[in-house]
Amino acid sequence: MTSMAHKTGIIIKITGGFYYTEAADGVYECKARGVFRKRGTTPLVGDHVDITVPADGYCSIERVHERKNSLVRPALANLDNLMIVSSVREPAANLYLIDKMTAAAVSKGITPIVVFSKSDLGSAKELIDVYRKVDIPAFEFSCVDNRGIEDIKAVLKDKVTAFCGNSGVGKSTLLNALFPDLELKTGEISDKLGRGRHTTRTVELFKRHGGYIADTPGFSTVDIERFELIRKDELKFAFPEFEEYFGTCKFNSCNHLCEQGCRVIEAVERGDIPKSRHESYVRMYNEVKDIKDWQIDS
Repeated sequence: MTSMAHKTGIIIKITGGFYYTEAADGVYECKARGVFRKRGTTPLVGDHVDITVPADGYCSIERVHERKNSLVRPALANLDNLMIVSSVREPAANLYLIDKMTAAAVSKGITPIVVFSKSDLGSAKELIDVYRKVDIPAFEFSCVDNRGIEDIKAVLKDKVTAFCGNSGVGKSTLLNALFPDLELKTGEISDKLGRGRHTTRTVELFKRHGGYIADTPGFSTVDIERFELIRKDELKFAFPEFEEYFGTCKFNSCNHLCEQGCRVIEAVERGDIPKSRHESYVRMYNEVKDIKDWQIDS
């Protein structure tokens, strides 16, 4: 009879049909049991799994633990943080795109963190203030003098963090500054196209700073727009700064867009909520208001 060991671990990489699972005593190359395909379940990077380790032959994933969250693209599970990288200049920060990513994170129960890179090219203070005002952690970073690097490292400790950002904003540069031993490739901005080239190819978790970090292939606002749409009735919950005003508006049916007696709008007018955040909310609402639920679920 073949001896069999049972272990629990986390999937750190998937390639060629193999699931590389990190357990307490090392990384195991595993196959997934056919039962997952029958159930329509696909193990993801970041999944906590039970595996069997035979004395010979392939290790096997026997069970995927319940997920606290997951993203469709990149296919990642059980994230604590989503670190959204934007540049101060070249290209200039686009607060609407950042707000789309923070909303997607909040809707999944993931903590959004905003990093404004290239702060040697211009001040990041006003940008940082927008997000700190609504209790979203925000930092500056410059590869010239590594400013902000220790503050950013602190929020990574013991967490699973994915990094995202549009091309050319310096996402890989930031990761290289945080963890030089990763030796991630960086792409230069194409002057002709006005955007960067994607140089990352596979999703993989790296154990660092008591947790895991993931560099995600080309993960940008395009993926958020396509795969992480939020229903119009749920969108307000993705802007946590609105919460204290729920139930206090003049009309119970208030959508916090432009209605008379809206307490959210009054808070914007007082400066308690940044105007750019409310503008992003209104724009996002108008984009999804005519989309049917089945279109979001499909």
